[in-house]
Amino acid sequence: MTHVSVCMATYNGSAYLREQLDSILAELRPDDEVVIVDDASPDDTVSVIESYDDPRIRLFRNEQNRGYVRSFERAMNLATGEVLLLSDQDDVWIPGRRDALVAAASATGVAASNLLLLGSEEPLRSPLSGRPWLLRSADSARPMRNELRILAGDIPYFGCAMAIHRGSLGLVLPFPEGLTESHDLWIATVANAARRMTHLEQATLYRRVHEENASSSRPRGLRAALGSRLLLLRLWRLARRRARQIHR
Repeated sequence: MTHVSVCMATYNGSAYLREQLDSILAELRPDDEVVIVDDASPDDTVSVIESYDDPRIRLFRNEQNRGYVRSFERAMNLATGEVLLLSDQDDVWIPGRRDALVAAASATGVAASNLLLLGSEEPLRSPLSGRPWLLRSADSARPMRNELRILAGDIPYFGCAMAIHRGSLGLVLPFPEGLTESHDLWIATVANAARRMTHLEQATLYRRVHEENASSSRPRGLRAALGSRLLLLRLWRLARRRARQIHR
């Protein structure tokens, strides 16, 4: 049976972490693991994690704050599973998530699912059209269209709804130098460039939106938005280069 690693980065997450961990552990099998890298939290996040008497939880602590991107990268490097499921510290898993993402990631290498808002159980809305923001399975085989939607900011790729098969870790890792945000868009970009992306229409988690989210739901200012687009163009070039190297 497939051995799964859940990779999580925590920082000041004590308010919602227990509900998230409970939903994760209820899904996992006895030989799965939760690899948590705490990014030098000053609150009692670590105490919450240590209160669990569960051998599936492996906790690592950064000596100093490195940011969530590098903390996720460290967790992924420490994982031992055949399939890695990325997870935020403040969402809630929907039953069936583990097996659905394992199957999807095993098919091509990388999978991204839909998600729903915690409380309303409604999908997010597109920041451009206002319509329900959903991935479609038919678009899995349209990498150029997906990349253009990434550049336009109109495709719902979220790291908390992604899974990566170990056979594709060499494509995703290491994260590009200087990447301090949008690791999920890097994963989506390089997976599309290598034609290893699967869109899973099933919603696999409830996303909690609150003031402390690492990725804000509020629109960015013009300078920040332009900077983000330049970053995505750089990631696209790097992804195409890495995909070519992997295919050699």
